[in-house]
Amino acid sequence: MAKGKVTFDYAYCKGCNLCVEYCPVHILELDTYKTNEKGYNIVNVIEPDKCIGCAFCALMCPDSVITVKRVKS
Repeated sequence: MAKGKVTFDYAYCKGCNLCVEYCPVHILELDTYKTNEKGYNIVNVIEPDKCIGCAFCALMCPDSVITVKRVKS
């Protein structure tokens, strides 16, 4: 199974939750306690080891704040 690493540019995240909704392995979660400098809630990777590197989250992000890199398993 492929593995991936998800990173966010939190300064530009607007907390729209699309990445969370479209993640097929459900490893993303909107953090209702943390906000970025603009006051938007940010998304956390709650189970990074389960990322399959599909990049659906990055494709769905309207602000292109997500980077997914494939890593060797």
